[in-house]
Amino acid sequence: MSLPSIPTIALEKIDFLPPDRVTDDCSVLTLKSLVLEPMLRWLDGEIRPGLFAKWRLDDSGCRWQLHLPQGKAFHDGTPVLAQHAAEFITRILDSRDMFGMPWSYARYLAGAQITADGPTLTIETPKPFPDLPEILSEFYLPRMDAAGRPVLGTGPWQVEDFTAGQQVLLRRREDGRQLRFVAMPLAEDRLAALQAGQVQAATHMERLEHILRGIDGFAWQEQTSTLSVMAYMNGFEGAFTDPNARLAANLALDRQRLAEEVMGGLAQPSDTIVSPWHFGHEAGGLSPLRYDPEEARRLLALSEGPREVVLRSPTYMPEGAPEIARFMAEAWNAIGFETRVEIAEDRPQYARDIGEKRMGDAAIFDSSPHSTFRVLDDKISSLSRAVWWQGVSDAQVDAGFDAARHLTDTTERATAYGRLLRRLQAAPPWAYLFHPVLCLAHVPALQGLSLDHKGILRIA
Repeated sequence: MSLPSIPTIALEKIDFLPPDRVTDDCSVLTLKSLVLEPMLRWLDGEIRPGLFAKWRLDDSGCRWQLHLPQGKAFHDGTPVLAQHAAEFITRILDSRDMFGMPWSYARYLAGAQITADGPTLTIETPKPFPDLPEILSEFYLPRMDAAGRPVLGTGPWQVEDFTAGQQVLLRRREDGRQLRFVAMPLAEDRLAALQAGQVQAATHMERLEHILRGIDGFAWQEQTSTLSVMAYMNGFEGAFTDPNARLAANLALDRQRLAEEVMGGLAQPSDTIVSPWHFGHEAGGLSPLRYDPEEARRLLALSEGPREVVLRSPTYMPEGAPEIARFMAEAWNAIGFETRVEIAEDRPQYARDIGEKRMGDAAIFDSSPHSTFRVLDDKISSLSRAVWWQGVSDAQVDAGFDAARHLTDTTERATAYGRLLRRLQAAPPWAYLFHPVLCLAHVPALQGLSLDHKGILRIA
């Protein structure tokens, strides 16, 4: 099958979002990664150069200096200054997420002094903050075009034509090669367009209603995501205030069967709060979480809490959540819980409910940050008590995190985080489920496409 002069790729959405909007949406991040550059680049738990070519933390652990390479310019020729980055970060600190909730970045950088001098950005924090590069890897610096759109970047591809929500035409600056991206929200529409020859590649094929593991005549790629699908467990009241009940709920789950029967094989069982590609996971040396219903029954018998459990679930995000909830309820009931599933139809309100601790006894959700620090600070630490923390306190975890987050030696910090990840496997605050497997289909003639662990489409 020959390629058209301008190949077309179908994404779920086409958008660059306002400059102060940080996102974990794979379609948006694909476009941002081609046209813009992150301030630093995250790759499977390691930090690499991005917009800034060099960075250094001083001996105090509080003063970061980041340096732009010589000649760095936006696509319209405007030189990039560190001041642009300083102003961009300041705007983000005052912004809110897609659900109208405040970002955690303002808490991370509370009291920080952010200054710029030509090509050098300096960030000074009141306490050591060695995980800051992971935060900066989430920030993509744009410049507004004449129409007020954040589409001028410093990346290898330049926007030639853009209709928000519909399509974007990109040109590779090095060789003039062009690609068109179109928005197709439904996976079934992306599949039909691919088979009809209207597009030459389609992402997120794992979201088809009828699961596929390949398409005849097309290349097929699968990549496990850093996203963690899990269920928060209520540590404020009810059955899961007891650590024995929380561990029992985890041991009751046959994650491999969940991955195969509910997710059609497009899932990798979780073993702790983060994925195998997060910072510190390798150092943790974790074994897979076991399925042990007999031990689960024994632990539950030790708990004096109630057996009645309300398990809340959205209809999507994560995909297949209602089916996951039914699987969990069956497993929990088999060891002695009495589980009632509640389905929430309004996904944004569901997220607000969880943030405001209206979650029932457990609530299916997903955890998207690729920063181990962020997951610990936003969702686990009872010292931070951030918006996604659900009341489970563990003095050993709190003390370990407070010490680990200030270690400036990368190896020592990875080792310390690894110990925390092992502790959180043994004493879980969540019901751990799986990491989704993402799927890409394309015509064989379209070469150089790949998915990374964050679900971003990379183009060689």
